[in-house]
Amino acid sequence: MTPPSPVLRPYRSEDREALFDICVRTGHEGGDARHLYPDPTLLPNIFAAPYAVLEPELAFVVEDGGRAVGYILGTADTASFVDRYRAEWLPGLADRYPGPVREPSTPAEAMTVLMHDPERMILPELADHPAHLHIDLLPSHQRSGYGRRLMQTFLAALHEQGVKKVHLSMLTANTRARAFYDRVGFHEIAVPDAGPVTYLGRSTQ
Repeated sequence: MTPPSPVLRPYRSEDREALFDICVRTGHEGGDARHLYPDPTLLPNIFAAPYAVLEPELAFVVEDGGRAVGYILGTADTASFVDRYRAEWLPGLADRYPGPVREPSTPAEAMTVLMHDPERMILPELADHPAHLHIDLLPSHQRSGYGRRLMQTFLAALHEQGVKKVHLSMLTANTRARAFYDRVGFHEIAVPDAGPVTYLGRSTQ
C-alpha cells in the first residue's frame, strides 16, 4: 500500500514533543542546534511553545507518518503577545531559566537573555506589520512545497482576523531561508542596528 501523503492541519497539544524537536533541529541557521544547547527545551520555550499555547488558532503543522515534521505559528499582534508572554508564559520558566546576571558567554546564555526580554520584539519600524511568525520544517520535508502551504494557511488565518501585514526576523546568514521568504513575497524592512538579523514583511493578502 502507498503510505498516506503528508497533511497540513491545526496544531494539537499532542504535537508538543514534535514541535520541540523540530525547533531545536532547525535552530542553528536552519540546521541542527542540539550541539549548541545542552537543554533541548530552551529554544522551543522561546520561539515555539509560547505561540502554540497563547495563540493556538494561529499554529499549524505538517504531519507525516503520524508525527509533525514542520510548523508555522505566531501572533496577530506583537505588542499584545509580549504582554501575555511576560505575564502568563515567562513566570513558568523563571525557576528553570533564571534571569541573566552577567554578560552571556555561551549560546545558551545568549538565548536566556532573549527569553527574559520579550520587549525586544517591539520596534517602531515594525509597527505597520503588527503580526509576526516563525516557520520551521525538518530538512527531509524542505523544498517540497510544504513551507509555501504553511505560509499560505497562516496568512489566510491572519487575514480572516483582519490583520493586514506580518513580519518576521531571521539570521542574515541563513541565505536558504531568505531565498524562501523572497519567493513567498516578503520584502526587507529597514531596522537600524539590527545586529545579526534581518527583518522582513509582507501583506497577508
